[in-house]
Amino acid sequence: MTLTVHHLIFTATAETPVVLAAQSGPAVRGAVSNALWTRFCANKEAPTCADCPLYSRCPVAALVAPMRSEDEKGSDQRPRPYVVRPPLADDQHARQGESMHFQPGDTIRFGLALFGHAENLFPFIVMAVRELERDGIGVKLDELRRRRGRIALRSIEAYHPLSGARQTLYPLPGGTVYFPGLPIDAAAVHDYAARLPTEEITLFFHTPMRLIDQDRLVKTIALRPLIQRLMRRLDDLSRAYGDGPLAIDFRGLLALAEQVTVTADKTRWIDVVSVSSRQQRRTPVGGLIGSATFRGPLAELRELIVWGSLIHVGRNAVKGDGWYTLQGMPVWP
Repeated sequence: MTLTVHHLIFTATAETPVVLAAQSGPAVRGAVSNALWTRFCANKEAPTCADCPLYSRCPVAALVAPMRSEDEKGSDQRPRPYVVRPPLADDQHARQGESMHFQPGDTIRFGLALFGHAENLFPFIVMAVRELERDGIGVKLDELRRRRGRIALRSIEAYHPLSGARQTLYPLPGGTVYFPGLPIDAAAVHDYAARLPTEEITLFFHTPMRLIDQDRLVKTIALRPLIQRLMRRLDDLSRAYGDGPLAIDFRGLLALAEQVTVTADKTRWIDVVSVSSRQQRRTPVGGLIGSATFRGPLAELRELIVWGSLIHVGRNAVKGDGWYTLQGMPVWP
């Protein structure tokens, strides 16, 4: 498999008060998506991207509404070629669902991962994030005359979460922005996975993990539905943004996942709703957060589990849901 992932970290300073929900992935994704649409959409009269005659050449459509080609199986829409990683509330605020409040001068950090050949859209992501300096982010505040809080972008870094390597992309002399040069590929995943335990692994779920199994929400953590959804997501991303489908034994890996048990379940379910101000639509984005320890025949599942930590798993991944790390893997560098 030749899918690659570029992880990016954006560090900003609050210029005014900024308020973000405890689970702020939908707000970050919405702000970036709206900035892309405002800045680069050349046909705002089209009801949807799919109805626009400029669709095939449009960077906005490629990022926010990618469509499958005629020879691709599945629904009409491809998975989005990126996910966001939102600022994380501390444990106490997350448990109580309290908002995060930033005062002028406070640091706000969020991430974004680009998949495969969608790395070519990196300049549009940078310009969209720069738009947040003007348009703001988060909750509209009375003290700001019902505007969102403004931020100032301070730096952009490429980050390799498996090796710990970092690369400064911005700011650089002359205002230049470097193209990210730390791709995470299958070889890096293989090497990292080979050093993991073969019988017991602990995962930490930082944003809601929303899985559907046999048409029902998974509210008690188990590895088999996670692996099943992960294999499908990784296959979809590899087909859309890599060089083709996964060459793995889907049935065999699912059978192994069925044998894995949960020995320590510290997850809990939270209900969260994402509200689209442009589309006037509410979407449930809640799921399981916390940690869980899995025990069983994990040796052949380790690479998949590492891929999941890079690409997110489950519903609403593009909005930041389904972000987990493995024990010993830092959340932020």
